[in-house]
Amino acid sequence: MVARYERIADELRDEILTGVHPVGAQLPSEAELAERHRAARGTVRQAVAVLVAEGLVGSRQGARRIVLGNARSQSFAELHSFAQWARANGYRFEGQVIRQHRRPPSSAEAARLGPQEVLDVLRLRSLEGEPVLLERTAYAHWIAPAVEALPPECESVTEALYASAGLVFAYGEHLIDAVSAGAQDARLLGVRRGSPLLRQRRATTTYEGRPVECSDDRYRAGSVAFSIRNSLGANALVRRAGDLHFGA
Repeated sequence: MVARYERIADELRDEILTGVHPVGAQLPSEAELAERHRAARGTVRQAVAVLVAEGLVGSRQGARRIVLGNARSQSFAELHSFAQWARANGYRFEGQVIRQHRRPPSSAEAARLGPQEVLDVLRLRSLEGEPVLLERTAYAHWIAPAVEALPPECESVTEALYASAGLVFAYGEHLIDAVSAGAQDARLLGVRRGSPLLRQRRATTTYEGRPVECSDDRYRAGSVAFSIRNSLGANALVRRAGDLHFGA
């Protein structure tokens, strides 16, 4: 069951992201929010604290909170593709295959996907007309023909593979870190070489645990933020030496 303060935070977040409370504007006071939501001020304070932690609202005490930004935020609470997330949030998005070919797997890919050749796909994603994401994906041999049959401009590979092959991406593992943009990254994402990129390395499987893909996804800085909610009873974030590990 979703806590009351989380529902209030969700509503306030939606208002910030849709421009009801634009950047630089003040949020309603705690008293006003408590009356509006018929909630205790302590509950409202918890809701606002969630937005502060996400960087959407200023943390100054003793005054009305100021909206600092409206960053696009993608949650790891559910396993969604980039296209599914963008559509659900009302963003205009596109995808384009830059390169696609079969090749032998690397040692790491063989451990994940098996020893057969993989389908290597480089795909550029855009959001609101701006390039934001490069996906370097290696697909397992068994699903490669279905991926090759998709049009280069396919918006959602996840949805297309479900429609054509009945494939469901059921489980995902995510590693998050930062890398510098190489020559190809810089050219395709429209940034300077050496610019910081947020990298998400992921591996997905079917419900039965059959490996589907391994991917190295690189986001242009400032284009998308990732959000994680946890509690004492359930924590999706595990900290490792040298990296962050997410289970979805």
